[in-house]
Amino acid sequence: MSSLALLAIGTVVLVIGYLTYGKWLAKEWGVDPKIETPAHTEADGKDYVPASAPVLLGHHFASIAGAGPINGPIQAAIFGWVPVLLWILIGGIFFGAVQDFSSLFASIRHKGKSIGYVIEENMGAKAKKLFLLFAYITLLLVVAAFASIVVGTFAGFDATGAQVPANGSTATISVLFIIVAIIFGALVYRKNAPLSIATVVGVAAIILCIVVGLKCPIFLSSNTWLVIVLIYIFIASVTPVWILLQPRDYLNSFLLYGMMIAAFVGVIGSNPTIELPAFTGFMSTTGSTPMFPMLFITVACGAISGFHSLVGSGTTSKQLNNEKDAKVIGYGGMLIECGLALIALITVGVLYADGAMPSGTPTQIFATGIATMISNLGFANAYDTAYAVIILAVSAFCLTSLDTATRLARYMFQEFFVPEGTSADDLTGIQKTLANPYVATLITVVIGGAMAVGGYAKIWPLFGAANQLLAALALLAVAAWLGNISKNNKMFLFPMCFMMVATICSLFITFKANLTNLTAGTGTASTEGLQIVFIILLLVLAINLAMEGYRVLTKKH
Repeated sequence: MSSLALLAIGTVVLVIGYLTYGKWLAKEWGVDPKIETPAHTEADGKDYVPASAPVLLGHHFASIAGAGPINGPIQAAIFGWVPVLLWILIGGIFFGAVQDFSSLFASIRHKGKSIGYVIEENMGAKAKKLFLLFAYITLLLVVAAFASIVVGTFAGFDATGAQVPANGSTATISVLFIIVAIIFGALVYRKNAPLSIATVVGVAAIILCIVVGLKCPIFLSSNTWLVIVLIYIFIASVTPVWILLQPRDYLNSFLLYGMMIAAFVGVIGSNPTIELPAFTGFMSTTGSTPMFPMLFITVACGAISGFHSLVGSGTTSKQLNNEKDAKVIGYGGMLIECGLALIALITVGVLYADGAMPSGTPTQIFATGIATMISNLGFANAYDTAYAVIILAVSAFCLTSLDTATRLARYMFQEFFVPEGTSADDLTGIQKTLANPYVATLITVVIGGAMAVGGYAKIWPLFGAANQLLAALALLAVAAWLGNISKNNKMFLFPMCFMMVATICSLFITFKANLTNLTAGTGTASTEGLQIVFIILLLVLAINLAMEGYRVLTKKH
């Protein structure tokens, strides 16, 4: 199979989906550019801050992408490239983009509040508490998984104690990049510098950071970087969004778009053949992993992700300048991520050789594939630089998602302790303490950091299932709201039910595997035992929420 043909087919299908289905959804739901958004009606200079569409798309895309659209398709490729391609396209257009767009839109129409608030308004206080608890657990898994991945891209030494230059350079560039972003934010939001001029200077500064980073790598241990990253996400998630979140994510988007453009150029120019079989069977080659439900869980953010609904209703909705931007940011942002998933699928497809999947982590496979395609265009000496820059881009994805997830977890934690009809200012005693943003953030960072010590590989399977189940619950929440205001919500029913069934099946499979390992003595209480507890809790919460949603959707109160 030609990689160029796969990329062309996938891109055309995604563009058609945006122009047709995305437009139809906006019309059905009543998106109205004349209605003032919460970024203006609730403006506070901290969380509610209007942002132009390009800036906000940069934040949203950088926040939702993370490692999911790269890790997921590469790991799911054990079933062949056809099932992964079909799920990226079908799932992205009819499942993921619908969830992202609708979650953002629902939040806008609820004063920029979270999906938990939407649930409270349309399904009741009990359903809200269940959802907040479920979402918070999922966000803890996000923080743990992405913190582990970021640390892995920064760690200056390998298992033998040898220095890893690519990681050292990534660490240096990332630190410098944060400083550049803060300066950019101050110039644009406090000195009123023109966005176009500031962007040119900012992008030039990023290039300079890359040059300096390649020449001056920082070599620190994994444990040291974990502590630094946890301190960073604590600070980043409690500061006003204009200081770091908006400017860093906007500048990040150019690095990420640049990586995707380089990948497109590499595919178009070299057009390598995809050696991966089109279909390997309904069971993995080891016979231990069934395609259903694992394909639909493993691809994760490349097709649909519940985390996106928390981003859309947590930070993006508070910055949306105009309702007309909701389609391009919510629906379009997800389809851009599907494009990234297509590239990830191509990289594993072209590196497949001698009947075996390429070795290394998904991030390494992704970087190797793109760097190889670029070097094959006649830039043989560019391989090392391309590899380092791609690792940096992936790290930037993860770091952005990491502190956004921490901020969202803080929102969820605080909201859980604020009764209906009151504000945090009305609380007293322990409730007031727990609803404090610094306390809520500290608790989140400590728990997430402790879980990150075990490594992302142990967290990812459970994160995938929890994340996709969260997507089903987000679809349920918006469907309930649209039904209550007599708007068309039928486009939610099949995606919602399908993801609910697939994820519950996946959790049962993971539960069985962990229990087998634990009873056989090959597992530990801190890993398999903890996952079993999480699985039981997630299942109980999800089933209760599904029952509450069924009553609302069928009007059986």
